[in-house]
Amino acid sequence: EASSSRSLIAMAPERKPFVGGNWKSNGTVESAKVLCKALMSGVPAWRNKVDVVVCPILPQLSLVKKITTKSPFKVCAQNVSASSEGAFTGEVSASQLRDFGVQWTLIGHSERRTKYGETDAITAEKMEKCQATGLSVIFCIGEQLEEREAGKTDEVNKRQLEAVFDKVKDWKKVVIAYEPVWAIGTGKVASPDQA
Repeated sequence: EASSSRSLIAMAPERKPFVGGNWKSNGTVESAKVLCKALMSGVPAWRNKVDVVVCPILPQLSLVKKITTKSPFKVCAQNVSASSEGAFTGEVSASQLRDFGVQWTLIGHSERRTKYGETDAITAEKMEKCQATGLSVIFCIGEQLEEREAGKTDEVNKRQLEAVFDKVKDWKKVVIAYEPVWAIGTGKVASPDQA
């Protein structure tokens, strides 16, 4: 197992620090404009030092893309379909996001896993679609409070990563985001070492 960990590290590309802001299901057109203006005012301080993506709600993707066009911000969808185009009402495929000029999407967010039943198999299908179209992915992993208290942190995170490992052909198109899900809304706080 140590050798597989070393090979994973050897595969990891060098990259700048990466920051992503997920707006969840919040905001109006006006608040999106205000937030983009505020974020863009800070660009001179971090330009060329940090990669930044923002994840607005789906109806605001176009607006946020337009506002941030001349900035180093990348726009990220909050979700992507495990299916290609077809009779899948409400879904947006990886190729449709790419066609629209979106460069990033989230996969495996804890809310998608817990509230919408997104399984490891579904995250693998989504990863495969994104890799095939060149859509970059913020892949979210993390354990629930019960799993953490049962000492299953490593087991859960390993399982979530193993589900997509064989689907990834280009690691430069993937950022792994550890969500300390057990700390969300519980009053418990993740230390920097835990996060």
